Amino acid sequence: MELSITRPDDWHLHLRDGDVLKTVVSHSAHHFGRAIVMPNLKPPITTTAAAVAYREAILKSLPANSDFSPLMTLYLTDTTSPLEIKLARESQVVFGVKLYPAGATTNSQDGVTDLFGKCLPVLQEMVEHNMPLLVHGEVTNPEVDIFDREKVFIEMVLSPLVQKFPRLKVVMEHVTTMDAVKFVESCTEGNVAATVTPQHLVLNRNSLFQGGLQPHNYCLPVLKREIHRQALVSAVTSGSKRFFLGTDSAPHDRRKKECSCGCAGIYNAPVALSAYAKVFEQANALDKLEAFTSFNGPDFYGLPRNNSKIKLSKTPWKVPESFSYASGDIVPMFAGEMLDWLPSPL
Repeated sequence: MELSITRPDDWHLHLRDGDVLKTVVSHSAHHFGRAIVMPNLKPPITTTAAAVAYREAILKSLPANSDFSPLMTLYLTDTTSPLEIKLARESQVVFGVKLYPAGATTNSQDGVTDLFGKCLPVLQEMVEHNMPLLVHGEVTNPEVDIFDREKVFIEMVLSPLVQKFPRLKVVMEHVTTMDAVKFVESCTEGNVAATVTPQHLVLNRNSLFQGGLQPHNYCLPVLKREIHRQALVSAVTSGSKRFFLGTDSAPHDRRKKECSCGCAGIYNAPVALSAYAKVFEQANALDKLEAFTSFNGPDFYGLPRNNSKIKLSKTPWKVPESFSYASGDIVPMFAGEMLDWLPSPL
């Protein structure tokens, strides 16, 4: 069996920098036409000038003749100015502003501590310039159970935010729960949407502990119960325009995953399309795969759909055990396993 679909985009991607960037960017560029690139570097990408420079570094790291296009984002802080939003929109290379609650995930220590107290002028400027807010939807209060952080964020932050700024475009990144699905579906279509990762569609929280602690299955937001995984599958395979592809592919050196305090993040860029295709196949919804991977994202962002195509072949292939770079190696999702769908450019 073969499928021909419009070339997909990745609406949530971590490329890092330095040698890691040079190693991983080709895996995304091989399959995807564009990607929303996360700004949580050290130091974070908080200005338009820094985003432009980071984009140039990505372009220089691409394989020869690649037409992959990185879509840049700004890292929202308590001190981000409305003027920076205006500069970002005028740059034509920045396509969103990322909200990390301080301490929520990797390199989020510079994130927002008081959204409604310190960021209201910036949010209003984003409405005026039609600049989407890309949300890591978890509270960081240590009293909240880690498996409930997304649900509480919706109740305490996201719902009030949408009510206060009904014209603000919001993407709830990497949703993980039926609560998030219900919230997104309750909002005005075209104003609030969500990205869904391959890991949250194929794994549940048992995958963290079966056969021992599995550090390469640890990500944030953390994997949830099976009932939540099923809710995500139902949402993405329903044909709804509110959900689209965002891998949250997050490479870490093996030594930072397999240690006493391992990093959160799953590197899925080489296997993401294979995983998504398998999910849609199992749900008897392959006819809806193209909209999820290739249409809903650009439509929400107001960008043209890609003109080129890729092919997905029902051909078994083995995932490499790891990918080496100058000072270490990165273990991908499904390392060493056989997958059913093989993507290739047309």
